Amino acid sequence: MEYIPVEKEDIRNIAIIAHVDHGKTTLVDAFMKQTHLFRENQEEMSQTRILDTGDLEREKGITIKAKNISIRYKEHKINIIDTPGHSDFGGEVERTLNMADSCLLLVDAQEGVMPQTKFVLKKALELGLKPIVVINKIDKKLANVKRTVSKVQDLFLTLATDTDQLDFPVFYTIAREGKVFKELPTTQLTQTKGDISPLLDEIIRYCPAPKGDTNKPFQMQITSLEYDPHLGRYLVGKINRGSIKKNDPVILLEKENKIQGRVREIFVKEGLEWVDVESAKAGEIVAIAGVESTAIGATLCSLDNPESLEDIQITPPAVKVKFEANTSPFSGKEGKYVTAKQLEQRLEQEKDLNISLKISKISGSSYSVAGRGELQLSILVEQLRREGYEFQLSKPEVVLIEKEGKEYEPVEELVIDCPTLYLSTITEEVSNRKGEMINIESEELNTRFTYKILTRNLIGLHRVLMNATKGTAVINSFVTDYIPYIQHPPLFRKGVIISQETGVSLGYALTTIQERGQLFIGSSQDVYAGMIIGINNHEQDMVVNPCKARHKSNVRMLRSELTEINLKTPILLTIEYALSFINEDELIEITPKSIRLRKKLLTENERTWAKRKNLTAYAKKQMGVE
Repeated sequence: MEYIPVEKEDIRNIAIIAHVDHGKTTLVDAFMKQTHLFRENQEEMSQTRILDTGDLEREKGITIKAKNISIRYKEHKINIIDTPGHSDFGGEVERTLNMADSCLLLVDAQEGVMPQTKFVLKKALELGLKPIVVINKIDKKLANVKRTVSKVQDLFLTLATDTDQLDFPVFYTIAREGKVFKELPTTQLTQTKGDISPLLDEIIRYCPAPKGDTNKPFQMQITSLEYDPHLGRYLVGKINRGSIKKNDPVILLEKENKIQGRVREIFVKEGLEWVDVESAKAGEIVAIAGVESTAIGATLCSLDNPESLEDIQITPPAVKVKFEANTSPFSGKEGKYVTAKQLEQRLEQEKDLNISLKISKISGSSYSVAGRGELQLSILVEQLRREGYEFQLSKPEVVLIEKEGKEYEPVEELVIDCPTLYLSTITEEVSNRKGEMINIESEELNTRFTYKILTRNLIGLHRVLMNATKGTAVINSFVTDYIPYIQHPPLFRKGVIISQETGVSLGYALTTIQERGQLFIGSSQDVYAGMIIGINNHEQDMVVNPCKARHKSNVRMLRSELTEINLKTPILLTIEYALSFINEDELIEITPKSIRLRKKLLTENERTWAKRKNLTAYAKKQMGVE
């Protein structure tokens, strides 16, 4: 693709921010299609969510990685940064917002201001980005545009760092149809014509050109990385000042390290592609090849004036889980990478590439991986298993922070939208987890609950509420504060059904076992001693033999005994379910083909001795005996 140079005054760098599923990626589709980025006969013209190219992004319907593209409009180049909307991937938003000079805040006309709306707007305003508000999905049946605009204005009053930020333009859109209106249409929306041009015109008129003196020494902060098999790693960021050209010597400043190198290639975004250029100036978003580093947040600058920029501030993680090499009896049967060393190398690689995850070595081959929530951790787990890794996970724990010698734990604001029909169900489930109700609003047949709840009590609640409301609940949360940590007893969970044998499960045995609980397995599945195969109906764990065959004898069987075995559908084990289900003495075994639950101690004798030892230690502690 041919690149047409553009002056800094004609560049606009804009980030699209919003709560999950409010239409960011769909709006970017409209930008690309209506600015003729594709030919009419190209496949992309009939696609939706074009930027969500990852398999997991497509499957889950969410943006996981922030991405940038560029479009041309009226002799201007507009660099657009599409950011994730789910709170678990807030680190991607924080990482990439410093490449923008302005932002489009999208808000769903029906859902209104949501938890992540507050988070992303707060970050954008703190960075001094110039905002444009876009009220999307105005064609929804229950859309309340007037109320939504009012809530957005209240949010700006709360979060603005400057009085200038309180004056912002508002647009009304149906992003999936590529329609934008400066004034809310009074006629039937289906009959109202429109396109994306009013918003593009406003971006050029209202949004500022990037700052930065092109005559000063080169300086750029690394905000993301990309990899090319021929040229190696690209360092991606917005040039803060100065200019850069091929073969220029540069230095990378990363905390205590300094790496000197030479620019081999320079690329800028033209549409969806990186295009090779000879040089680039302040304000342009570029990818530079030639300097080997994975230091996101580091500063790349000229040798003449090595001056580092402030570190990118990332909100600390709230939940952590322990990764270890797989130690189950089935270890090595399904995976391509099964050793502790291979897992260690892969997690070290992730540590370099993903600054929103905190990855640290605990001991030996054990790693602690901390993220925003269960979804972010489960995405990493799923990526590793698809790459062929085998490993095991412990029960998720809350991440504590230390202040003035005391430990503090995170508290989250939880917002639940669901049909009013489930009001008592929601109230009961959240109350059981010590959630404190802050607000409740009902409109039509729907109710919005707002709670304050400890992060540790939030683990697994999403699954419980989705089951209780038949999948109709919309559940969102984000960390709002930290309070002193107090030891509490764990939340109640029923006991599990444990296999006492290694072999193949048989329908005959499972028919009897399923009467005493719910199963995770069906017949003809490989099991091992100590593997968890179901949930007991009672509080205690139960050990069974799922491999037991029908006893053979010469006695003729009754017709009723010969009837076909009728097994219930087992519970589908997903990574999210497993993470929210297991207890302290249990592990999740992850392989490319299977997700299994197991006890840490596989034999019944080991578990009995461990239980007695713990009870003895507890009794001594109570009596003050060492």
